[in-house]
Amino acid sequence: MFLEINNLKKSFGTGESRVEVLKGIQFSVEKGEICVLLGPSGSGKSTLLNIIGGIDEADSGSIVIEGEKIEDMNEKTLTRYRRKHLGYVFQMYNLIPNLTVKENMEVGAYLSDHPLDINDLLKTLGLYDHRDKLPNQLSGGQQQRTSIGRAIIKNPSILLCDEPTGALDYHTSKEILKLIEDVNQKYGNTVIMVTHNDAIKNMADRVIRLRDGQIRKNYVNETKIAAGDLDWVKRGGSMKNPLRKRPAAGTEERYWKISRYFSVYDGDDWLCVRFSRCG
Repeated sequence: MFLEINNLKKSFGTGESRVEVLKGIQFSVEKGEICVLLGPSGSGKSTLLNIIGGIDEADSGSIVIEGEKIEDMNEKTLTRYRRKHLGYVFQMYNLIPNLTVKENMEVGAYLSDHPLDINDLLKTLGLYDHRDKLPNQLSGGQQQRTSIGRAIIKNPSILLCDEPTGALDYHTSKEILKLIEDVNQKYGNTVIMVTHNDAIKNMADRVIRLRDGQIRKNYVNETKIAAGDLDWVKRGGSMKNPLRKRPAAGTEERYWKISRYFSVYDGDDWLCVRFSRCG
C-alpha cells in the first residue's frame, strides 16, 4: 500500500477547552489514486491534510508513505519528505507577484532533483502562451493553474489539494478539476483533495466522508466519471460559498498560526475568527 493512515488522533486546547478534531482516523490510498475527503466545516478534513503534509503533528497514530513513518522523522528528514513526496495546492493562489508564470513555477522546480520539463508542463497546463505574464495579468483560473504547476513541477508523489476550486466560479472550477485529473493521468501522482462540494466525489477513485473527526464512509468509487462531466449547479439557487468556512470550535488560534505561516487562509473570514471581530 502506498499511503497508510493508522489510528490518527488530534486535539487542540487543554482542559475544558480541549477539542478532539480527529478521533482515530484510519484508511489507505493506492499509488496513483484520486482520493476525495468530504465533510462539513469542522469535520477534520484540513487538519488531516495538514498532518499528511507534515505541516502539523498528530497526537498519536501513524502515517506511512512508501514504508517511511512520518512520526519517526526529525526536522531535517521531514523537510526532505516534504520536498520529495509532497506538492500543495490551496484555494488561494499565493503566487509571487513580481515573478512571471514561468518563474513562479520554477520556484517549485528548485526544490527537486528531478523536476519535470517546464515547457512541457506549461503546455499541459495551457499556460505556455502566458508564461511571461505576471500574476496580476492573469484570470483566477490561470492563477490557479500556475499554482498547480508550481506544486507539480517537482514531480511529487502526492498532490495535496485543499479546496482548490474554492475561490473560482463554476466553469473555471470544472476546468481546474479537469486539469488535476489530466495531471494525475499523465504523471501518475496520487491526489488527495479536500472539498465541501459533494459532486466532486464522482471523479474520485476513493471517497472518504468525515464528520465530527471520524470517518463515516470509506469506499472505492465504482462509477467514476470524468471531471468535465461533473455538474453541481442547483436549480433555483446557488451553492454556498466554500470560502465562508470556519474552523472547528476551539481550534481557531491554532489554525490561524498554521495558515498565517503558510499564507494560505489569511482572508477576512479567518481574521474575523482569530480576533473575534465577527458580527
